[in-house]
Amino acid sequence: MKALETYIIFDGHCHQAMEFYNKCLGGVLYLSTYGEMPGGNVDKQYKDWILHARLTIKTAVLMASDRHPGSDKIRQGDNFFVSIACESVPEAEKHFKALSENGTVEMPLQETFWAERFGMLTDQFGIKWMFNFEKPK
Repeated sequence: MKALETYIIFDGHCHQAMEFYNKCLGGVLYLSTYGEMPGGNVDKQYKDWILHARLTIKTAVLMASDRHPGSDKIRQGDNFFVSIACESVPEAEKHFKALSENGTVEMPLQETFWAERFGMLTDQFGIKWMFNFEKPK
């Protein structure tokens, strides 16, 4: 496992929040919008919403995004994940299977445009998890 990181979901104000955290904490901020997503079939009102943000401060990382367009509004306290940066597909599959026991799979572990494997689940204790094994650059 490469890292355990926090991932926060916002309701349309991710850009402002991450700029604020960057101002307060320093570091390097990366932002990508839903409008920049391959295939870009997103409603105009969501095109500037953040698909993915990453604030890196030395070895610390805070990630975030706005909720998926069309999904229900988020509830404060129910808007964060523990994100596992995996080192291989087998590792991602092993941990995903283990933590999904008696839990709920929100997004099955699968290939995406940014990752060889990505998936989300809520474990049996109500904790939300993301798993990511990035594609080689």
